[in-house]
Amino acid sequence: MSQSSPSPGKKGSAVIENWQPENAQFWAATGKRIANRNLWISVFCLMLSFCVWMLFSAVAVNLNKVGFNFTTDQLFLLTALPSVSGAILRVPYSFVIPLFGGRRWTTFSTCFLLLPCIWLGFAVQNPETPFTIFVIISLLCGFAGANFASSMGNISFFFPKSMQGGALGVNGGLGNLGVSVMQLLAPLAISMAIFGFFNDGGSTGNSGIWLENAAWIWVPLLFIATIAAWFGMNDLAAAKSSLSEQLPVLKRGHLWMLSLLYLAAFGSFIGFSAGFAMLSKTQFPDVAIMKYAFFGPFIGALARSAGGIISDRLGGVRVSLFTFILMAIFTALVFLTLPNETSSGSFIAFYGVFMVLFFAAGLGSGSTFQMIAVVFRKLTIDRVKAAGGSDETAQREAVTETSAALGFISAIGALGGFFIPQTFGISLSMSGSPAGAMKVFLVFYLACIAITWLVYGRKKNN
Repeated sequence: MSQSSPSPGKKGSAVIENWQPENAQFWAATGKRIANRNLWISVFCLMLSFCVWMLFSAVAVNLNKVGFNFTTDQLFLLTALPSVSGAILRVPYSFVIPLFGGRRWTTFSTCFLLLPCIWLGFAVQNPETPFTIFVIISLLCGFAGANFASSMGNISFFFPKSMQGGALGVNGGLGNLGVSVMQLLAPLAISMAIFGFFNDGGSTGNSGIWLENAAWIWVPLLFIATIAAWFGMNDLAAAKSSLSEQLPVLKRGHLWMLSLLYLAAFGSFIGFSAGFAMLSKTQFPDVAIMKYAFFGPFIGALARSAGGIISDRLGGVRVSLFTFILMAIFTALVFLTLPNETSSGSFIAFYGVFMVLFFAAGLGSGSTFQMIAVVFRKLTIDRVKAAGGSDETAQREAVTETSAALGFISAIGALGGFFIPQTFGISLSMSGSPAGAMKVFLVFYLACIAITWLVYGRKKNN
């Protein structure tokens, strides 16, 4: 075997010993096919993870319809808690791929999601189920959100640096599409007795709603995804590294700067996805919001895929700067659409403004992730070479630090799924309006515009 076109390893082996995506001959001969297979299985698993992660955004608005008596604050809390556990768990999840391997971890983490889905399906059928049980299930759904960190870190190992923005954009964007898929299918599923043989009559009763279906429809798909990950994905021996090799990334100042930008972008996407339906219900109670709520996450997910690809061409800084400006403008426009003492507000305008916010948040999620990969790869290579390290060592450390940074920053971004619904809830409880919350978001977006331009834009780091 020539050195210019190395073999990835034994045919049919789940562990690939020799992986060189930057070698053009290797990439064309075998690398591209293997990387794309792992990417598409990863997309399927991640999409289902987002379906499970955001389950309570569809379940919470219907709990009181099937016999529960939870307050608005409690319902907002249930939609926010998965983002808390998801954000916390993304920190350890960001380091697991080099420790356990992408195939093994994707299989395990996907299979685990069967637990909250099956449990939630039984819990909603009994109106006597205590709120604390729903809190526990909600926190378990957060494990699904943590899968994003390991999934993105895993895919970053498979693709050459020139294609990472597009690959991560596709994985993250189509994975994010799970929010929209869930919000589209869950309302349809709860309208019919799909799993009637498991139903004890609790949630159907007089309501005519089979709320357990919102959780159970994902069970067979999770089984399929688990099998696909085990038999179709690969572990990369070259991606192995110890925890001590990954932890130094926490000392990098850019890690925390880019975390703020990703919090503004992805945090807004996941936060609006979790809280938009409940928010709309409080402002426009006559509108059947679950018929329309799925469209925002759908737009945002597709925009994320586009954001990564466009950023590979135009630069992540330019695209991120554009999206933060767009988010600031349309956040300001939200105030004109809300009900107040003199106006009943306009749902059409309110909905339209939020659709643009979903688009911008999705686009920015892709572009900021591309910035993370570019910035950390360059900084690590420059640092290692300045210390006298070889090109091979520099490339290996760059891959390791970039993967760790992507995972850790994704953990910070996930906090938006908690803070946004909670900020909406606090604002509504204090004034009856979400205007106070939108003012906080506006100030944050303006700060991100300044950071993007002053730290990265003027230095032409795109």
